[in-house]
Amino acid sequence: SVSTRTSLWELIKEWFLPLSYAKSSTPSSNALAISEGVPSEPVALRALLTPKVLAVTASYGTMALFYITVSSILALFYATPIELGGLSLDPPRIGTIFAMSGFVNGTFQLLFYARLHDRFGAHAIHIAGLGSGIPIVILFPVINALARAHGMGLAVWLSVGLQLGLTFILELCYPCMSLYIRAAAPNHALLGATNGIVLLVAGGARFIGPASAASVFSYSMQEGRDAWLAYYFFMAMAFLALGTSMFLPRDPSLWEEERR
Repeated sequence: SVSTRTSLWELIKEWFLPLSYAKSSTPSSNALAISEGVPSEPVALRALLTPKVLAVTASYGTMALFYITVSSILALFYATPIELGGLSLDPPRIGTIFAMSGFVNGTFQLLFYARLHDRFGAHAIHIAGLGSGIPIVILFPVINALARAHGMGLAVWLSVGLQLGLTFILELCYPCMSLYIRAAAPNHALLGATNGIVLLVAGGARFIGPASAASVFSYSMQEGRDAWLAYYFFMAMAFLALGTSMFLPRDPSLWEEERR
């Protein structure tokens, strides 16, 4: 796979001096379009929905659906009483957990994603991220069982930390999918349209995910219902995301080479 390493100084220059940096490092958009033979006329939507674009859209949509489902259910799980399947945490403690995990996650992505990509490639990271969703789901009932048996002790907090750490790996899927979106576009002129189609589907998934997750979780917590119903639902989403990822190539550059 293509190296993603860029010096921190180059990133700083590109951030603070976008105009001068763009002029010195890239040709004009018209020259680029002419050199690549990119058509300037509008393209029909049907022509844009190629098998590659559809594969990326399905993979991104199911991944986003699973991620937003897990993310939205975490706060609900923390706030639900222990006897009903949660952890009985108060809002200030839940906010502290999310604030700390957000800072650690951002630092992890910044420091390690490029190195992991150069070593393992986008596909391996993407599969590992989706695979981490399975233990994330399994840890929900495990954490609750530990809280029931031993209270909010060290074992529970270690399990919570492990679960949040696995979500960091799951979030590595997003930069990987950005590489696949770029490779799936029929040409550079249609990259924005391709990205728009993918994000439209992902936006729908982010709308459906929290509502369905909260509904299934609340339903499963009712007396006389199967408490594992919610976790079966989350696990099905994880396997669906893994299944759609099988349509992606082992390296995004393979699609880019075919386009040439």
